[in-house]
Amino acid sequence: MRFWPAPAKLNLFLHILGRRADGYHELQTCFQFVDLADELTIQVRPDDRVRRFGGLAEVPEERDLCVRAARALQAGANCPLGADIHVLKRIPAGAGLGGGSSDAATTLVALNRLWNLCWPVERLAALGLGLGADVPVFVHGRAAFAEGVGERLTPLYGALAPVESNYLILNPKVSVSTADVFRDPELTRNTPAITIHGFLATGGRNDCMPVVRRRYAEVAFALDWLSRFGDARLTGTGACVFLACETMERGREIARQAPPAFDVFLARGLNDSPLLERLAAG
Repeated sequence: MRFWPAPAKLNLFLHILGRRADGYHELQTCFQFVDLADELTIQVRPDDRVRRFGGLAEVPEERDLCVRAARALQAGANCPLGADIHVLKRIPAGAGLGGGSSDAATTLVALNRLWNLCWPVERLAALGLGLGADVPVFVHGRAAFAEGVGERLTPLYGALAPVESNYLILNPKVSVSTADVFRDPELTRNTPAITIHGFLATGGRNDCMPVVRRRYAEVAFALDWLSRFGDARLTGTGACVFLACETMERGREIARQAPPAFDVFLARGLNDSPLLERLAAG
């Protein structure tokens, strides 16, 4: 049985424009996928049970995003079928790489096909937004400029598409609380809005980085170490940091020098999610 990929993402920049009346923050960011991916194998059940196998043992099944995604789709479509979802985790949890959101999106896309629901991608993305702000970009499967809480997506093609770089990703093996970062009084919340062309010209920055550096010494160490080799950046609120490398060999060369405190990943940037290729394969 073929698996369904759930790729990781990087935030190539992250600007915080302000805080909304509902307490959420108005953001601008650019999402790009990488070829580091979890793998989901899904078997349709004739009854309505949804079960998870594998995944993160510390996450109860009822809180798992794959299970929640399946049950939300099941309820929304009034579908009598169920699923056994086998999850092979490769993306570290709580690291800013979107692993849980990607797993949820892949579950929605796969079950839409396997349950023969024929929902349009926009409807799946809208359902996914209720599970997490990053889920829609994974459902759509295209690198995108994102606004709002990350749900207003402008797919990037041609000259506007980000370069599919080689990336060295460091995981300092600490869990960052996104909620705590966004509650921090020192977080910058007044960055002026930019255009897509403005991002491509300047590269932007990550407004969360100063707060995360101050709150998490492990992330500060990772940023300082990786900055010796170039423009090291934080993805989302972290904890992972990344560096674009001219070649994969250069990435390997840097990786060989990494302190044992880090988990190291070498990945290729992707503007099209491998989930789209899997979907096209039938």
